Amino acid sequence: MATTLRVTQIKSKVSEKQNMRDTLRSLGLHRIGETVERPDTAQNRGYVRTVAHLVKVEEID
Repeated sequence: MATTLRVTQIKSKVSEKQNMRDTLRSLGLHRIGETVERPDTAQNRGYVRTVAHLVKVEEID
């Protein structure tokens, strides 16, 4: 079974550097409270690690 990551944006991207804003966009997040589900891959884990202070992550089986 493939694991999925449920990523929710919990903080604003306004005062963040451009690379953080680009990472949130790559994850598909645009506003606070928005949630997306992404496959658990090394690339997505890297994205989440980059913006860990802005998002909440849950693993779904």
